[in-house]
Amino acid sequence: MAKQTVVITGAAAGIGRATALEFARAGYLVGAFDIDETGLADLAREIRAGGGEVSTGLLDVTDAEQWDARLAEFAEVASHRLDILVNNAGVLYSGRFEEIPLAEHQRMLDINVGGVVIGSRAAFPYLQATPGSQLVNLCSASAIYGQPELATYGATKFAVRGLTEALELEWRRHRIRVLAVWPLFVNTAMTGNLDMRSADSLGIKLTAADVAKVVVKATRRSHRMLAKVHYPVGRQAGAMMVASRFSPTWLIREINRRISHT
Repeated sequence: MAKQTVVITGAAAGIGRATALEFARAGYLVGAFDIDETGLADLAREIRAGGGEVSTGLLDVTDAEQWDARLAEFAEVASHRLDILVNNAGVLYSGRFEEIPLAEHQRMLDINVGGVVIGSRAAFPYLQATPGSQLVNLCSASAIYGQPELATYGATKFAVRGLTEALELEWRRHRIRVLAVWPLFVNTAMTGNLDMRSADSLGIKLTAADVAKVVVKATRRSHRMLAKVHYPVGRQAGAMMVASRFSPTWLIREINRRISHT
C-alpha cells in the first residue's frame, strides 16, 4: 500500500513547519510548500535526518498556475495520491483598521482567503481520487466574533470558516472530509509584532507544536468517522468556542469589548 501523503502550505516556518515535522514523524510522505526556499531546505534536512520523507516546492498560494505545477510534481513522487491538504499559509497585520496600509489589507485577503480557495480547488481532483482524503483549513478563534485591531485578519478567518462549513457538506458526496483547526494566539514570527490589546489581555500561550499536534490528531482514522468540523486548540479557544454557542450575541460582544479595551 502506498505511503500516506500530506501537502502543507506555509511549511517553511511556524505552524506549517511544526505540522510538517509532526506528520513526518507519523510516517507520512510530506509535501512542503512555501515561498521561503531557505526555510524549506532546513525543514527537509530535519525531516530526512529523522528518517522521514519529504518533497519541497516553491509556492505562492495566490498563483493558480503554481498550485497546478506543484501538485502535479508532488503527484509524481506520491503515487498520485493526496490524503491530506493542510491550507496553512497566511499573513497577519494588526492595529487600528484605518492605520493599516491598504496593501496589507489586500495581502491578507489574497493569501488568507484567495490562497485557500485556489488551493482547495486545485487539490480537488487529487483528493477526490484518494479514498479517505481530508482537507484541513487553519482557521482562528478570531472567527468567533470580530476582533478590534484585527478586523481584516479576523474577516479572512470568518471566510475560511464559511468555506470549510460549506465544503464539509458539499464534498461529502465525494467522500472528502473537510475540517478546520482553531488556535488563538500562537507564539510564532507572525505574532511577534502584534499591535493589539486583546493579545496583551489574553497572552500568547500556544506554540506551533500545540497546533500541529491537534492537526495530526484531528486527521487520524479514529476521528474521521466523527461529524465534528471545528477543532479548537488550547483551553482558551475551546472555552471561547463553547461560550459562543450558548451565549447571546450581546454578551459575546461585551466580552470582546472588555478584552480589547475598546
